[in-house]
Amino acid sequence: MKKLSHTDRNGNARMVDVGEKPASRRMARAEGHISLSPETIGLIQGNLLKKGDVLTVAEIAGIQAIKQTAHLIPLCHTLVIEKAAVKVSLTNSGAVAVSEVHCTGKTGVEMEALTGVSIALLTIYDMCKAVDKNMSVNNICLLEKTKKET
Repeated sequence: MKKLSHTDRNGNARMVDVGEKPASRRMARAEGHISLSPETIGLIQGNLLKKGDVLTVAEIAGIQAIKQTAHLIPLCHTLVIEKAAVKVSLTNSGAVAVSEVHCTGKTGVEMEALTGVSIALLTIYDMCKAVDKNMSVNNICLLEKTKKET
C-alpha cells in the first residue's frame, strides 16, 4: 500500500512540500449527480423557481468554489487557476454537473474539480429544497486528470 502524502512519519497531518517539483500543465475533470423529482426538473426547465435560474447559478457557484478550494480544504495548495468551467445539465433523473480545471503548477487540480462539482450540486439542492424534499447528491468522482511537463 502507498504511503499517505499528507502525514509525516509520526502520523501528523502536514501540507506536502512541492517546492522542488517542476511546474507542469495540469488538468482535472470531475462529475456528480443530484436526483430530482420530475416536478422539480419541470420547474428548473421552465425557470419557475423563486430563487432564479438554477443551472446558471449552480455553474457560477461551482466556478467560485474551484477558485476557493485552498480556503475550504486545509491541506490544499493555493493554485493559479487558468481555466475553470462547470457545466450543469438536466437528465431524466435530475442534474449532472461536470467540471474542468486547468493550471500550470507543482500540484494537481483534482480537488478543485471535485469541489466545483460538489458546490454546483449543493447550490441546486439549496435552490430547490423548498419544492423537493427527496433530493440526493451522489456519484461525485474524478473522471480524468493529466499532467504534461512544460
